[in-house]
Amino acid sequence: MSSRKGRKDAARVVREQLARERRRKRTLWVSIGAVAVLVVAGLIGWSVWSSQSSGEFTAPPGATEDGTGIVVGSGPVTIDVYEDYLCPACKQFEQTSGATIEQLVSDGKARVVYHPVAYLNRFSSTEYSTRSSAASGCAAEGGKFTEFSKALFAKQPPENGAQLSNDELIDIGVEVGLNRDSFGSCVRDGKYKPWTAHVSEEATRANVTGTPTVLVNDEQVREWTPENITAAVEAAGR
Repeated sequence: MSSRKGRKDAARVVREQLARERRRKRTLWVSIGAVAVLVVAGLIGWSVWSSQSSGEFTAPPGATEDGTGIVVGSGPVTIDVYEDYLCPACKQFEQTSGATIEQLVSDGKARVVYHPVAYLNRFSSTEYSTRSSAASGCAAEGGKFTEFSKALFAKQPPENGAQLSNDELIDIGVEVGLNRDSFGSCVRDGKYKPWTAHVSEEATRANVTGTPTVLVNDEQVREWTPENITAAVEAAGR
């Protein structure tokens, strides 16, 4: 009897040891899995941080080779326009000279490079200059940069406030023909915020200190009236 009991006790001890070993292995693999998830998450986070801190950006379709602006047209003379969507003088410029520039492009006399800078965030509680510029990159991705820009100036909010929300920017995009889902995701994700920072930094390096600033073949047009812009383009094209 005692011999059989001893064998049973020994078998029980072995079973318990095996069970403890299985539990230990399960715990080990769960721990390894958790560590692996943390490592992957850390690598992703580091990659995003590294990309932002190193100044990396994705330029939208239609951008110049150096990513500093959006190109419209293909004429022999280049008009560079530096604008901030929160800038009242930029709205005035678009109202007075926007149609003239469009006509010069349509006539094949000029191409325009629009540089949507973010200089006026200090007048916004929501970084509207950055958000609207980044949204214009999303509009360029959807093939509606010019239409969206015109709509932004037409609905320009006043300085010193929250300005338009992302949802309102998306609504404007939809009004000009952009897809709500793809455009909306692009705006909400801030996909082109690093690009906006690049455009603004390069404009500062080029000594662009205010908006609007208009250049014709790298020569600044001091008074950006339709007549002066047209004359500058015609002179540069000779």
